[in-house]
Amino acid sequence: MRVFVILPAAGMGTRMAAGTGSTAAPKQFLEIGGVPVLVRSVRAFLAVARVDAVCVAVRAQERERVQAQLMEYKLGARVHMVEGGDNRQQSVSNALAALECDAEDVVLVHDAVRPLIDPATIERTIDAVVKHGAAIVGLPAVDTIKQVERTADGAIVTSTIPRERVVQAQTPQGALFGLMRRAFIEAEADGFDGTDEASLLERAGIEVAVVAGSARNFKITQPGDIELAEFYLGR
Repeated sequence: MRVFVILPAAGMGTRMAAGTGSTAAPKQFLEIGGVPVLVRSVRAFLAVARVDAVCVAVRAQERERVQAQLMEYKLGARVHMVEGGDNRQQSVSNALAALECDAEDVVLVHDAVRPLIDPATIERTIDAVVKHGAAIVGLPAVDTIKQVERTADGAIVTSTIPRERVVQAQTPQGALFGLMRRAFIEAEADGFDGTDEASLLERAGIEVAVVAGSARNFKITQPGDIELAEFYLGR
């Protein structure tokens, strides 16, 4: 059994740019403590000896920049690139098609802009995929969750969802290669666009286990997230 990691990094970072009122660089290329976000994410997985390869999906026009960063930070031969698609699902699909995997190999997909993922969580996710076939990292909900109905005036509460039945999905999200590939092929055939890998696996009737996540493993999305990440690193 081998372990492969896919980092979709072809996003434009429009929410980050919109929040600053500028045409900022895509968030995966912003720096935390002087190191690009993408580089930190790659490093996190290379720190796990069980990871055989990391596949980064990037836009064609960013390949040279990413290659330069990989060389500058000496990230080694375990890191490869593939051209990303117009959205996350297409980028992951391109990477799955490029991987030379056996059906029982483990494939993890991780947001390139979650740079503070820790090795212990990665290890637990790998173990959960091996045991259950598919798994995601999730953070228990701490706020009361309301289901609502959208109206012209906003939203009306229709019910309260018990918190013990809800988790906030994080990444990595993974599965055995054969299951992940099947879920993506079926989604493409039906024209289904999921919000994450788990949504495609669930749709394919594949049971997905949950591994405990942490508040540190947040997604760089809004202005201020870089400062928060540096705060965590400082601790």
